[in-house]
Amino acid sequence: MAGNESAENYLETILILSRQLPVVRSVDIAAELGFQKSSVSVAMKNLRGKGHIRVDGSGFITLTPSGRAIAEMIYERHQVLSSLLVQLGVPASIAAEDACRIEHVISQESFDALKNHVRSHMPSANPQGSQTL
Repeated sequence: MAGNESAENYLETILILSRQLPVVRSVDIAAELGFQKSSVSVAMKNLRGKGHIRVDGSGFITLTPSGRAIAEMIYERHQVLSSLLVQLGVPASIAAEDACRIEHVISQESFDALKNHVRSHMPSANPQGSQTL
């Protein structure tokens, strides 16, 4: 686990951008999150130090296996939680915001229970990928 919400959000953002763009750079992350490039550079240095990303000589950022595992876990949580909240009648924008907060603090046991509930009680929901990137 990355250890904190900020690191997890950066890793998730890198994952999402890597599915949309041919290469991911700090400037892309800054634009996506609305952060200053200098803040993103500090975060990338920390993630690189933890072994969660690689940055090549051209500044292209890729996830390492550990970074990808964290990013995919957080992204799945976001998708399942957003889907569940929307199914319960929460407006999509609020569901996305709330899912973004919940995804970092929910235990694996509680998340698995929610995911199983969504799958068994809401067959029309696609919690593993409500949005295909």
